[in-house]
Amino acid sequence: MSVKIDLHHLTGFIDDSEFTAIAPQVRLAQETLSNGTGAGSDFLGWLDLPVKYDREEFSRIRAAADKIRSDSEVFVVIGIGGSYLGARAAIEYLQSQNYNSLKKAGPQIYFAGNSLSPSALSEIMELCGEKDFSINVISKSGTTTEPAVAFRVFRGLLEKKYGKKGAAERIYCTTDRARGTLKQLADREGFETFVVPDDVGGRYSVLTAVGLLPIAVAGADIGELMAGAAEERSELSGDPVSDASCLYAAARNILYRKGKETEILVSYEPRFQMMCEWWKQLCGESEGKNGKGLFPASVVFSTDLHSMGQYIQQGKRNLFETVVLVDEPAADFTIGEDADNADGLNFLSGKKMSFVNQKAFEGTVLAHTDGGVPNLVIRVPDFSEKSLGGLIYFFERSVAVSGYLLGINPFDQPGVESYKKNMFALLGKPGYENEKAVLEARLK
Repeated sequence: MSVKIDLHHLTGFIDDSEFTAIAPQVRLAQETLSNGTGAGSDFLGWLDLPVKYDREEFSRIRAAADKIRSDSEVFVVIGIGGSYLGARAAIEYLQSQNYNSLKKAGPQIYFAGNSLSPSALSEIMELCGEKDFSINVISKSGTTTEPAVAFRVFRGLLEKKYGKKGAAERIYCTTDRARGTLKQLADREGFETFVVPDDVGGRYSVLTAVGLLPIAVAGADIGELMAGAAEERSELSGDPVSDASCLYAAARNILYRKGKETEILVSYEPRFQMMCEWWKQLCGESEGKNGKGLFPASVVFSTDLHSMGQYIQQGKRNLFETVVLVDEPAADFTIGEDADNADGLNFLSGKKMSFVNQKAFEGTVLAHTDGGVPNLVIRVPDFSEKSLGGLIYFFERSVAVSGYLLGINPFDQPGVESYKKNMFALLGKPGYENEKAVLEARLK
């Protein structure tokens, strides 16, 4: 099993009897998920996705990625939420958060359509400059405001640079299989299309074409990514005593019932930061409804020990930490000796940097548990595609079980629509005239 969970640092916060007491509830939640008998059961396509994905489309994804890598200096991925977070998180996990600066053997990859900032969009347009570029627009409907605006802009740039026919060869659409504005446009204009499955929600979609095309363009082995997820799937038994995903769901729900309402995901690797952002959407959209749910937050240590460390150590005791440790760093080096020892660090001479990072974790977990903060530890072997696939599937499964433990539908997000309706009205979208007057009066 690529993902392991260590509950050692929960001693004093949760005892064995509490795990025993919640075990029947966890088993029922897991059975509800596996049997497809719970709320949102029409969005369970991700459960078997690692072994039942479309092989023909998978081959087309690889071919498209090879073409983009050969004919493009820049690749712009247009999407928001689950349509971009998973891909970006995976690329940074596998390659680096400095991917574009390290001159990897492939195009620079930028993400657009995830905000309405004119400055941010202008910067990516400038980064394309005179370079050859392609775009991948990801949207189930094609009408979500943020990516739709960005797609209009970059499609215009492509058509101006290459003409309509040349632009069409550089536009890749990941969208609905048969319907929607984007699908209709793609069919009419001849854009290559990939499918957002009907039974996979956005935040669970990273192992579909939504994430796989950008990840492949970055040079990752998406076959190994799927193999890692498949291996994790086969190892997760559903037993609340031995199944790591069920143990994680049980522990976080026990802590939640004890008043620990904030979960902080912790990493000791900066390249994990976007994985934290992906995890926050997965948890926040899945669990935050009906007045329930853990609030998902994140930090990267030791960096954030110099900003958030004080609060975590001595602030309000309504939080716990889930630490993700990667056993094998992507790179390592030995600290040298300084003849003058001006910095007083010669006691570290001859030690690996990874050793120092490990001791930072050990010192921190002891300090924080002493300060009243429970800690769970999740371990993965390395920064490989296989480990990442396993970790993605582990979190997806854990959060789904956790949602059923909370008694909510882990696969909808009705609250997300509220801001959209207000924004459409204030922008003057046809059909929202009455709402516009009311909202403008409230803003005065």
